[in-house]
Amino acid sequence: GMAVALAVALAVALVPLAAEAGKEPLLNVCMDAKHHKSQPGPEGKLYEQCSPWKDNACCTANTSLEAHKDQSYLYNFNWNHCGVMPPKCKRHFIQDTCLYECSPNLGPWIQQADSSWRRERILHVPLCREDCEQWWQDCRDALTCKDNWHKGWNWATGTNRCPWGSVCRPFSQVFPRPKDLCEKIWSHSFSYSPERRGSGRCIQMWFDPAQGNPNVAVAEHYAWRRRSSPAQEGTLAPQSDGAARALPRAGLLLLPLALLLL
Repeated sequence: GMAVALAVALAVALVPLAAEAGKEPLLNVCMDAKHHKSQPGPEGKLYEQCSPWKDNACCTANTSLEAHKDQSYLYNFNWNHCGVMPPKCKRHFIQDTCLYECSPNLGPWIQQADSSWRRERILHVPLCREDCEQWWQDCRDALTCKDNWHKGWNWATGTNRCPWGSVCRPFSQVFPRPKDLCEKIWSHSFSYSPERRGSGRCIQMWFDPAQGNPNVAVAEHYAWRRRSSPAQEGTLAPQSDGAARALPRAGLLLLPLALLLL
């Protein structure tokens, strides 16, 4: 009787650990950054281009509104640093901001960040080919003075100005190919994917929410790939290790006890 009772007790002790291990830390998460909510969830009203995320978002309504402003409080970032950015180009930057602030599907690419204003960032998110090419096409005549917009600006006035001695040139010169734009502009936050929209293998900046959010399946695919290829382990987000390791360790601790009492 004792052995049975103990087996039951052991099983019960392991249940919460198993549940914890089963929780996938790479799926349905918000990064620990400047304006993100701690947990994704529904938002009644997300503004214009951020609205596709309203059923499950990491951004608040206020953040979604600010994402559409030329000089928003989000980062004091000025799109018009080389004259006015054409609207057809600017809409891609607004959409990029909405994806970054609102998407709960970027978990497989979240990394720790070494910056004062955010603890985590995204790295090498595979952006669908069409999204990248359309962005480049619509911005090719816009002007800029830098190929990496994360750093190197003159912030003396409180907003980003072109560094002294830099020249404003068309995007098509600063970024000769779509790949250059998507990969360089935010320090490799994105990588240019050869995959197409709807393939389930690349993240879409643009999607029709009536068809559901296609990025959910993409995150699942890459989270699964990470788990099943140990070579990738170095790139795993650190919080995902603990839960997976807790289960076998607890089992091993309780096992000798069970054997002793049998």
